Parts: sequence; structure tokens; C-alpha cells
Amino acid sequence: MQTCNSPFKCRIQASVFALLKLVFSVKKLADPNSKLRHVEKDVLIPVIMRDRAKELCSDKVQAFTKCCKETGFLMVVKCRKENTALKDCLVGYYSDPSFYEECKTEYLKQREEYRATGIKKKKQKITSNI
Repeated sequence: MQTCNSPFKCRIQASVFALLKLVFSVKKLADPNSKLRHVEKDVLIPVIMRDRAKELCSDKVQAFTKCCKETGFLMVVKCRKENTALKDCLVGYYSDPSFYEECKTEYLKQREEYRATGIKKKKQKITSNI
């Protein structure tokens, strides 16, 4: 490596090196195979899992909601069957490793798209008939 003969040349070299360092660090972030951070593993992917599991168990969610509305304060006692069915359905999805991998793949696609475009995917609000 050559030494700088003038302060101006040294500044240009330093800024070029800083720019190259930035470009390579951004490329590393854009790599979909880069390691998942702790918050992604323990928070963001489980949020996707919860949302998808609620969609897949929607019949049980609706049955439990209906029971709770009909019974009011006695829901703790009278809706045990619906609560157990809902819990079994949700836990079945939460404990399934292949379901986790599906949600992880979905998250990685969203992350890759965001890093490429800078635009977040808009979530569709599901309207409920409450």
C-alpha cells in the first residue's frame, strides 16, 4: 500500500475505504442466510407463528369467542371444553418444528425484501364480526 503524499489524497483514500466497508457490511446484512438475531428467533418468528396458528385454528377461536360472549363472567367454568380445544390446536402448531421452519422461511423472505427495497410488507387487517 502506498503512503499518502498529501492530506487531500489521504482523505480520499480514507473515505473510499469507509465506503467500501459500508458496502460490504450492507451486503452481509442482505444475505438471507446470515444468522438470526436473538430478537428474531425469540420474538419476531413466534409472532408470525401465533398469527398463522390463529388463522389455522380459526374455527376453534370463533367457538371459544362465541362461548365467552354468551356466558359472560361464567366463561371460566362453562367454556373449558372450547378453551381446551383451542389450546390444543395452538400448542400443536407451536410445538411443530416444521411449522417453525415455515414461519422462519416466511420471516426471512420478508426480511430479505425489506433489506432490498426498504419497504415493509403491509399487514392486512382481518375484520372480525364482533
